[in-house]
Amino acid sequence: QVQLAESGGGLVQAGGSLRLSCAASGLTFRLSVMGWFRQAPGKEREFVATIPWTGGSTTYADSVKGRFTISTDNAKNTVYLQMNSLKPEDTAHYYCAARRRGYTTWDNWGQGTQVTVSS
Repeated sequence: QVQLAESGGGLVQAGGSLRLSCAASGLTFRLSVMGWFRQAPGKEREFVATIPWTGGSTTYADSVKGRFTISTDNAKNTVYLQMNSLKPEDTAHYYCAARRRGYTTWDNWGQGTQVTVSS
């Protein structure tokens, strides 16, 4: 059974930084792509960043390019999202997700962690 558990959210002032973590288990890691998504109140969930579990090309939403970095730690089975230069518009519930390589459906989701950026 796949489990994804996010942590690291919180309240931060604009311009500050946070690092989100997603501890993963039950995945066939070498076949997986990991992603971060977010959903703000009253808005649809949106893509933030993706990375193949074994490393390689990362992708980012235009709104976070140059400020956020996604990475994996294979030894800890953990995916990170380093968020710098945070803006109030980054306020959202952030979710970790996993899908199989070559597929487009994100099958597995965590419960999410709240990030609130004050101005």
